[in-house]
Amino acid sequence: MAHSAPHDRKRDAPLDGRSGAEEQGVMRPFSQAIPMKFLRAREAVISRFRPILHSHQITEQQWRILRVLADLRETEILSLSEWCLIHPASLSRILPKMDAAGLINRRTNDADKRRVIVSLADKGRALVEEMGAETEAAFGELISEIGEERLERLNRALDDIIAILSGPDRSRPS
Repeated sequence: MAHSAPHDRKRDAPLDGRSGAEEQGVMRPFSQAIPMKFLRAREAVISRFRPILHSHQITEQQWRILRVLADLRETEILSLSEWCLIHPASLSRILPKMDAAGLINRRTNDADKRRVIVSLADKGRALVEEMGAETEAAFGELISEIGEERLERLNRALDDIIAILSGPDRSRPS
């Protein structure tokens, strides 16, 4: 049985002004762990889109691939991996299935036969167009619930966090 994560800020807040890490001795309470908050937020968002994906028999990873290819037209596998946040080994298992289903095309790079270029097939493009209206409607519902201004602030904050944490090699001394 799945348990919902606690979200009671008053209960999670330290009573004496100490940080959660100090109160626990080593770590802040699990409910306040930033990675878990990001995962809970991701799940709250993707749960709105999952029924659409299921109705079209598409996985979350396949949808990310289709969406990236719809924007980029074509790209090499390593670049696709970075854009989709899918490990190259996982991508190498997903792409042949999508190719066999007629959703994507794969071809070798003329200049370097070791490199594979991936693009949307006509069937994949049609699926993106078909699902586009449904996903935009779901996104519109999210905006209605969250609020456009809050969503814009969230986008800016996430962009800032990504830029800061993805910045120069943090292991080098300043």
